Amino acid sequence: MSRLDFTDVTVRFGSGRGAIVAVDGATLSVPEGRIVGLVGESGSGKSTLARAAVGLVPLHSGAIALDGQPIPRHGPRRLQMVFQDPNSSLDPRMTVEESIGEVARFPANRAERRAEVARLLDLVHLDQSHATAYPAQLSGGQRQRVALARALAGRPDVIIADEITSSLDVSIQGTVLNLVRELQAELGLSMLFISHNLAVVRYVASLVAVMYRGQIVEHGPTEAVLGHPDHPYTRRLLAAIPTRSQRKPTP
Repeated sequence: MSRLDFTDVTVRFGSGRGAIVAVDGATLSVPEGRIVGLVGESGSGKSTLARAAVGLVPLHSGAIALDGQPIPRHGPRRLQMVFQDPNSSLDPRMTVEESIGEVARFPANRAERRAEVARLLDLVHLDQSHATAYPAQLSGGQRQRVALARALAGRPDVIIADEITSSLDVSIQGTVLNLVRELQAELGLSMLFISHNLAVVRYVASLVAVMYRGQIVEHGPTEAVLGHPDHPYTRRLLAAIPTRSQRKPTP
């Protein structure tokens, strides 16, 4: 695994007076073998920063590097992204095996390919029988686990997970979050975990960065930042979390 660094990154859409600054001089590091939670409200620039890292949007200025070197745009992808909606990365016309095999780095021998797909499905707690299924035949949680397996298939140095639980039922979210923690412990993953949910970030990430209006306004160890926030925006996010007494009782 590797270290991912964002240095003074700015992303703009449009030009002149009508330009929109989505990311404004953001500096952030994802250390080797750690999960960094990036938290902020919708529109704060989190997903734009992630998309810039994988080359989906261009930088206006600044730099993004793996181990101090520019991210290669050709050859094996050292940086893989898992999207909020797995349908964004899973082709509905391809089986699970075909989708994972499209990314995986292993010989074309059919038996070896099947063995590798089986290994990856096992990593994300899916039975080998799912290899012949199409995305439409899977539940939302299963599709997201396939998306994780697909990302892992390329044996990347860093994974970016962008709101990967927000579209799932609450009962399924915990399963996916436990899987993320398990994969990090087993594989030593370096991961940028993006979420608007502070409770989710606190559960999976050892480090956290808070993004507000395109800027990283606070970062550090998760318990320190969320336990003793310095920035007013972080305090507002924490204050917005309903307490147990404010939550509606479950029927």
